[in-house]
Amino acid sequence: MTATNTGILIGAVLALSWVAFGFWAFVFVAVAMGIGALVARIVTGQTDLNAIVDAVRGKRVSS
Repeated sequence: MTATNTGILIGAVLALSWVAFGFWAFVFVAVAMGIGALVARIVTGQTDLNAIVDAVRGKRVSS
């Protein structure tokens, strides 16, 4: 699946949730998708959880 197809699928899911359930359901679905993507990146090792925690705490370090 290409990035374009993935983007189309994500847009369709968000649009359908907005139309079917309203704005707040749309926001919930968008947040849940973001959290799911973040968890997937952490599990596969593509994102360093410690770096995210440090950034949230204000300990930003550029590499």
